[in-house]
Amino acid sequence: MTPTPSDPSLDLQVTCPRGLEELLSEELEALGAVPVKSTVGAVSARADQVTAYRVCLWSRLANRVILCLVRDEGIDTPEQLREAVAAIPWESHLPLSASLAVDFHGRSEAIRHTRFGAQTVKDGVVDRLQARGLPRPSVDLKQPDLRCYANLHRGRLVVGIDLSGVSLHRRGYRRDVGHAPLKENLAAALLLRAGWPELARQGAPLVDPLCGAGTLLIEAAMMAADMAPGLARDRFGFHGWAGHDEGGWRELRREAEARASIGRKRCRSRFYGFDQSPTALAAAKANAMRAGIPALIELRGAGLGELTCPQGLEEASPGLLITNPPYGERLGELPELVTLYARLGERVRDAFPGWQLAVFTGNPDLGHRIGLRAHKQYALRNGPLETKLLLMAVPERQDGQAEATPARSQGAQMFANRLEKNRRRLKKWLKRSGEQCYRLYDADMPEYAMAVDVYADWVHVQEYAAPKSVDADQAQKRLFEALAVIPEVLEVAPTRVVVKRRQRQSGRAQYEKQAATGERFEVREGPARLWINLRDYLDTGLFLDHRPVRRMLGEMAVGRRFLNLFCYTGAATVQAALGSGEAGGASESVSVDLSNTYLQWARDNFALNRLDPGRHRVVREDCLRWLERANAEFDLIFMDPPTFSNSKKMEDTLDIQRDHGRLVRLAMARLAPGGTLVFSNNQRRFKLDADLVEHYAVKEISGQTFDPDFVRNPDLHHVFLIRHREDGEASA
Repeated sequence: MTPTPSDPSLDLQVTCPRGLEELLSEELEALGAVPVKSTVGAVSARADQVTAYRVCLWSRLANRVILCLVRDEGIDTPEQLREAVAAIPWESHLPLSASLAVDFHGRSEAIRHTRFGAQTVKDGVVDRLQARGLPRPSVDLKQPDLRCYANLHRGRLVVGIDLSGVSLHRRGYRRDVGHAPLKENLAAALLLRAGWPELARQGAPLVDPLCGAGTLLIEAAMMAADMAPGLARDRFGFHGWAGHDEGGWRELRREAEARASIGRKRCRSRFYGFDQSPTALAAAKANAMRAGIPALIELRGAGLGELTCPQGLEEASPGLLITNPPYGERLGELPELVTLYARLGERVRDAFPGWQLAVFTGNPDLGHRIGLRAHKQYALRNGPLETKLLLMAVPERQDGQAEATPARSQGAQMFANRLEKNRRRLKKWLKRSGEQCYRLYDADMPEYAMAVDVYADWVHVQEYAAPKSVDADQAQKRLFEALAVIPEVLEVAPTRVVVKRRQRQSGRAQYEKQAATGERFEVREGPARLWINLRDYLDTGLFLDHRPVRRMLGEMAVGRRFLNLFCYTGAATVQAALGSGEAGGASESVSVDLSNTYLQWARDNFALNRLDPGRHRVVREDCLRWLERANAEFDLIFMDPPTFSNSKKMEDTLDIQRDHGRLVRLAMARLAPGGTLVFSNNQRRFKLDADLVEHYAVKEISGQTFDPDFVRNPDLHHVFLIRHREDGEASA
């Protein structure tokens, strides 16, 4: 049956974010509608026209309220869709000269594009009107007088009128949304799940310690002040409907305005928002002003470390702390967020004993860093993200009891002890050598499978991806424990801890771009000054395990012609060019690589060390091809190829175990008599071609090329000195 505007029992479909269907059904019943059926993201209900208006005005959870004009089955083709729409009495719903827009959702075998579906629905409306001698409606996609809704799913068709117009989550108060805004109806759902309406009736206070643009605060204040969420809106979709009852609507609105006026005056709850961002606080203030409740909310500029119970609330009844902290969607954000969640727990336990805490997060493992057990959890969605609302009771503090800091787990304490032990072991060497960049930890404990490298006053953490035999949740938990421990033990700010995930892999995957921050800083290695980038690539621009090799090159290069093959960021060339003392370094150098990015990085390193570009050149080319065509000789050659490369810029793939013989022979053809080729690679099971030992004087020095920070991994790289054999000379 197709309802007419005077039908006292309208068929409504009310949509909402996924996960809120149960709450929405309860809300619809409280507003006077009769819920019939819940589906994913929607509730079907029956209601009279005034109740439908009331839902539009008062629903805190809905997105849209659809007046269903037809529900049909077996719709698949465009012709069937057009006929079903043309059977609806549009002349009773669409005023003359009114504009129309169609929102089409779904698809079928024959209708695969929403734009085509919307066009077909519009054609059905036009067919109906023209068959009755009425003019075609104009189309206005942005601000139509009437918005038609159509949904086609598995042959089931729903066509109706959108009584809400713009989505109901847009209350009208929020123009300044800040970063990653929380939608208003989702914020309202969090407050309902946290039990705020009952607390508000008791006059309890509410605090958001990370308030951002203030959405949670404003929604909570509107609930406490009995303010209809749609009261600030000038227009709803039903205003362009031919069946609109303006008198009934005005009466509903007058009632809502009266309730809001009384509610603001009677509201006993107090609302406090904290944030360290002046921009966010300015947005929150403007939003609260537009919502009509600026007097109810107090905003303060403060970070979590400064969070205290507002004056006057210490003796008041415990209230609700509710917040939506960052989730850490990107791995690199985790070090700071692990500390943030832990600090939130510390400050809440210290300043708000007896309160309720509600934390909405897309990363429940971060929520565990708060140190409080969640007695309830609700699974929700924030847009495409799977999220959870964690409800926790903050324990009362006993008289005379000092605030206790949550103890580290046994594993976390063992990890902290290992970091301290390694620092003590390296202390004398670091003082003697003056090195700023070193490896402090490399999966010393299998449970904490990561490398921890120090770069001056920054820390670079590389998490080794857990094998399938290791539980992913446990691996995540241990990473978070490590990220909580590292800033404490190393006495660095969490913002200076950068974390990445890597496989123990071959090839040039370590060179692939991870981000595009462009953030870099200067470090020293012996006499060299070098640029480091911790965020944008899997590696940082400096292979720490090759530090002794670079030092050796500086000692060997004095007055010599130096060639650096697969030069990466040119750190080895810098050391060779600077040398190891007053005698200076290489007389000239050529550095060859295929990557424009790393050759520019090498140029920047050369400029930082004031190297003459006329004497120290960089060449962009495949090293293999360059060696085949080169005709110059060099006294010292350094070659450190990747284990494997299939770069699109190369003619062939490179497998160092397979191809090193050819590479070495080509390099030796460019080596001057009496010169040395330093050949290095990181293939852990590398075996040198026996034919090379037959033809050249070869000496493996791998064991001599590890400083104290890398002695635990003697197979991390292999280094050989290769020279032209003199008469009677044998390999070592």
